[in-house]
Amino acid sequence: MTARIGLGLAALGRPGYINLGHDQDLPPGREVEDLRRRTHELLELAWQAGIRYFDAARSYGLAETFLGEWLTPERRSQLTIGSKWGYTYVADWRHDAETHEVKDHSLATFERQWPETLQALGGPPDFYLVHSLTSDSPALDDQKLLDRLRALADTGVRVGLSTSGPRQAETLRKALALDTPFTAVQSTWNVLEPSAGPALAEAHEAGWFVTIKEAVANGRLTAKAGETPFTTYAHQHAVAPDALAISAAAAQPWADVVLSGATTAEQLDSNLAHATSGPLAEFVQEPYEYWSERSAMPWI
Repeated sequence: MTARIGLGLAALGRPGYINLGHDQDLPPGREVEDLRRRTHELLELAWQAGIRYFDAARSYGLAETFLGEWLTPERRSQLTIGSKWGYTYVADWRHDAETHEVKDHSLATFERQWPETLQALGGPPDFYLVHSLTSDSPALDDQKLLDRLRALADTGVRVGLSTSGPRQAETLRKALALDTPFTAVQSTWNVLEPSAGPALAEAHEAGWFVTIKEAVANGRLTAKAGETPFTTYAHQHAVAPDALAISAAAAQPWADVVLSGATTAEQLDSNLAHATSGPLAEFVQEPYEYWSERSAMPWI
């Protein structure tokens, strides 16, 4: 099995993000109209390339709005759209804001954000996930919230969770063990941080839809990282580092979709290039080391 490639809009829908070189990838002004044009351009290129899965979130600035503007009835009928709730974008379109998003997995936040998603997209997404559920979130123990999500699932929207942090597997296994309406998960997996893999395989076996995010580790598995053991390995094998990283993710037998986070046409082309993936275990980091380094990356 080879997973489909989707396009994630985390780095396109707002002026600041934690990808290496993000400030160089976007138009110089990074105004709303600049990012609207860029997002529509990337959506169109992805569409023409055969990508049929698009991912957004309430906290991705105007990502849902940009996607909704680009959609037509014909396109929508052929697409799968995922979005997420539980974080609120608070940066006021500043890339240098002290705080970019605020986490709150309460029922009140869901009830506020679900209508916002419907308005931005022009209708319901196919997947609606609790955004970055971690072990400290009360969502899995909030029966009123779970009942509301179950009611949403009864309408045909698949609900689930995304995960983040060094204890992704623990969070996912807790969700799998409980009586929840969840049937989808989006998790970080890449050649530096593959620790969630066995739990994701369990979710796939249970019939969940599995999406991989951060397959290029926020740029650390791309040429923008400079000379690293991974980029050196990729160049020795005459492949682009990002293509190798995404191919490694797409080769996981439990993965349904691997998200590209491209913000330029060149990045999208490279992400979609096929690259043979051999044994890459030598690049694995300890989860806490990986997530500590990720947490130290600046929003730019």
